[in-house]
Parts: sequence; C-alpha cells; structure tokens
Amino acid sequence: MRPLTVLDVTLRDGGQAPGYVFSREAKVRLARLLVAAGVRRLEAGVPCMGREEQEDIRAVKDACPTALVSSWNRARRVDIAAARDCGADIAHVCMPVSELHIRKKLELDPEEALDGYLECAAWARARGVVVSAGFEDASRADAGFMLRLARALAAEGVRRIRISDTVGVLTPLRTIALARLLAPVVPELEIHTHNDLGMAEANALCAAVAGASCVNTTLSGIGERAGNCGMARFVRLAARSGLFDLGIDEEDAARAEREAAPLLRRDKAMFTGQALLHGWAGATAERAWNTQQLPL
Repeated sequence: MRPLTVLDVTLRDGGQAPGYVFSREAKVRLARLLVAAGVRRLEAGVPCMGREEQEDIRAVKDACPTALVSSWNRARRVDIAAARDCGADIAHVCMPVSELHIRKKLELDPEEALDGYLECAAWARARGVVVSAGFEDASRADAGFMLRLARALAAEGVRRIRISDTVGVLTPLRTIALARLLAPVVPELEIHTHNDLGMAEANALCAAVAGASCVNTTLSGIGERAGNCGMARFVRLAARSGLFDLGIDEEDAARAEREAAPLLRRDKAMFTGQALLHGWAGATAERAWNTQQLPL
C-alpha cells in the first residue's frame, strides 16, 4: 500500500464554518484529539489575523510537538514573517490561479501574479521558511498557467503544492485530470476539497489514486458552505480501497470525531444544495453560479 498523509485543517478552514469560533483551549483540545488518532499534520490558523491568532498557533505547536503545524497565509511578506514568528513549521501560501480570482480579487494580470508568487517564495526561502503553495481556485484555472507556476515554484525550492477546489465544483474525473497534470512536476501534491456537490471524499480519494500524496480533511467535515472532506469518512473510504496506508485506524478516527462533537456542536455539513447559496458563507458559491463558472 502507498503511504498517504492526512493534513487536517479543522482549526483553520473548519473554523470558517458558520457559527464556529474556537477558543484557544478548544483548538488545543481538538489538535490533541487529532494527533492521538494518528494525524501528523495540522493547519492551525491564519497569523495575519493578529497576535491572538499567532499565540493560538504557538499553543497548538507546543501542545503537539510531534505534529507538523502549518499556517495559512497570503502571498505577502508580512504574512510569511508572522508565520515564522509564531513558530509554524510550514507557511502555506495561498496563490490564486484562476484568471477570475487573479483579475477580480488581486486586481492583477496573470503574469504580474506569477511574478509576485515567485518573489514571495524566494523571500521566504532566503529566511529559512518552508513554504507550501496553495493553488486557489485550481478547479477553474488554466492548465498551462498552473504548470508554469508549479515548475517555477519547484525551482525556488517549494516541494508542496495544494490543489484547492475553492468553490466546490470538482467532480471525480476532473480531479483525476488535475492531479495527473500536476503530480509529475511537484514532489508532494495535496488535495483540498469542498462538499458543495456531495463529492468531497470521493474527489479526495480520486486525487490520491492519481498521484496526490496528501489529503486535507476536517473533523466531521465541517467547513464553509457545504463543508470539507470529513476526516473519519475519508479514513474509512481509504481503508476500504485497500490502496493506501494513512497510519490512522478507522476506530481511532471515529473516536476522535465523537470526542470532538461537544466542541463542534454539529456532526454534518450545515448547507447543501440551493440552501448553500443563501447561508452566511455562501458568497463564493453564489459568485460561481452567477458567473456561470461551473465546468462539471
């Protein structure tokens, strides 16, 4: 069986679900439950949110010394510096790759964005910061642009790239195509899925089959809109496939979610179907519908 890593993002992406605000004590408790279940990589927060968030990340790192703790950052020097200062092992840098996000959100053209991403990676490397690159909105991005960026980042020493299905429109076949495109040019490929179409776990498994070496999960699948790839559900699915060694036992994963339930208050996604367009976190999906950017 091929090794497959689980990187749990409950403390960051899960915390973006409607109604969730985790105290420092809750974050540490959830992190310890995940590590006890066998999860060895955690995304603990967003340092640019301020000193309290930075202290939360450091508390998680101190409580889970055997885990690799990453933080989520924009492609800006100030974010990378904050990630370094709060003790994160890895600075995960969000790099929008669809032309829609680059032009509308960053207000740049693709070449300007590419140059900026590479400058950020070089700046981080010069300061000893380990960077992973998050290809935001990869499910709607140009394949040629992503390949150019992936190869250029690899030349700058970036070993990890994350395919992010930011608006939740990937299907299993398109996930396989994306993973097969990028896996040959990057040492470690991650997949980050959302459950808007009810296929978060299926897409994650398909990416792993096609070459991804790391899957992002959250406890009970919590996350913005319809949620993310559920940790225990994915562990069970991967075990049934017989293809991967996650280093996580099914019963341990299920126990972690049961023990986390009082802190999460829900055990399933909040929004599905048309309802996700009207929830507190529905802006991303609503934009996708309104701009007809849904290549299924």
